[in-house]
Amino acid sequence: MYLEQFQSHKYLGSTVNSDNSVEEEIQCRITLGNKAYYANQFLFKSRLVSKKSNFKLYWSIIRSTVTDGCDVWVLKETIKNKLMLFQRKVLRKIFGPTKERDGSGESKQTMNWMN
Repeated sequence: MYLEQFQSHKYLGSTVNSDNSVEEEIQCRITLGNKAYYANQFLFKSRLVSKKSNFKLYWSIIRSTVTDGCDVWVLKETIKNKLMLFQRKVLRKIFGPTKERDGSGESKQTMNWMN
């Protein structure tokens, strides 16, 4: 009996590979999150939708798409950084960056989330 070997396979919505790493799965999820953002971009760019509603839309559409099944992921620091980078990028696109003064007097980029 011959068993077929594979490098990567989609099983129950998750990518399973021969190395048993989640990096490919997370990259696929980030791509799906980008697609979800651009599919709903008209909602996020609309001035008729409040910032609070935009945040709820982000949380229910994009974040849930990216983190579906994350309870079984074993995350390395590099993977955590990729996920945080994606989150900052999308939230910056939705709310836009602002300049604020911190205690030292230097300006820094922050996200204008819930103002």
